[in-house]
Amino acid sequence: MTFELIPMTAVHYEKFTSHSINHFANQKVKAGTWLQEDALNKSKETYEHLLPQGLNTNLHYLLSIVNEGQTIGWLWYFFDDSKLQKEAFIYDFYIYEEHQGRGFGKSSLSALDMLARDKGIKKISLHVFAHNKRAKQLYEKMGFEATDISMSKVLETTIL
Repeated sequence: MTFELIPMTAVHYEKFTSHSINHFANQKVKAGTWLQEDALNKSKETYEHLLPQGLNTNLHYLLSIVNEGQTIGWLWYFFDDSKLQKEAFIYDFYIYEEHQGRGFGKSSLSALDMLARDKGIKKISLHVFAHNKRAKQLYEKMGFEATDISMSKVLETTIL
């Protein structure tokens, strides 16, 4: 199996943003953070803020996950090597649905670990939505631990 993380091309960047902006909006709605009617615009604004120069945004690394010459997903992380903590942050990580459940998530994160060590990165962090149990399990298997937890309670309205 030939597996690698390579710089994302403009074609894959279009697919990435198209999917990710919608997915992020839906996840924020599902988490109860955003209202459905505002979510897509807020998600677009978030991506425009984080990636103002798109694929060429400084300190943001947009990678295609490639297996045997076929792109099967992406991984986007941020790293500023001028900071003392030497911490990278994963903003987005996705394996295309038809390739999920085959170990590519683990392989991708392991490949990122090696890449990170080569860059002098000492810590990798990420955010995972609490309702995304599959992702949570993967991250825990790969050695990620919760560092702080936000909790919410939805109050039911009662009609008298």
